[in-house]
Amino acid sequence: MASKSTVSTNPAQLITVEQLLAMPESDYMNDAQLAFFKNRLYELEQEILANADVTTENLRETQFAPDPADRATIEEEHALELRTRDRERKLLKKVQQSIALIDTGDYGWCEETGEPIGLQRLLARPTANLSLEAQERREKRQKLYGD
Repeated sequence: MASKSTVSTNPAQLITVEQLLAMPESDYMNDAQLAFFKNRLYELEQEILANADVTTENLRETQFAPDPADRATIEEEHALELRTRDRERKLLKKVQQSIALIDTGDYGWCEETGEPIGLQRLLARPTANLSLEAQERREKRQKLYGD
């Protein structure tokens, strides 16, 4: 488990995906891996924040359309963009929680079972906080009980 002070996010010192996957299982969530994922999460955070700025700018620059069909199209585009930003807002919260988990040394471990989540899963979904098996169990419960 790494502390905040030992995890560097200097891109020059970061490992590649290939190097990450080539590491033995005994090195799971070592400092280099934590730095790799922290950098990936920071990049995702910056991308989400930049998208939010673009959306704000687009909404400010809305032109008045006298034609009702044009107005409806513009409103639908805005609604779609706002739904997308809402999903990104929720993702941003998960990204920030994942960064906090790196800082506390808990990143990469299933919050339900305490087992490793796995590098492949974290590469696909850096905000994952459950192992694949635990996530499948949760989804089955939700499907059965509607939680």
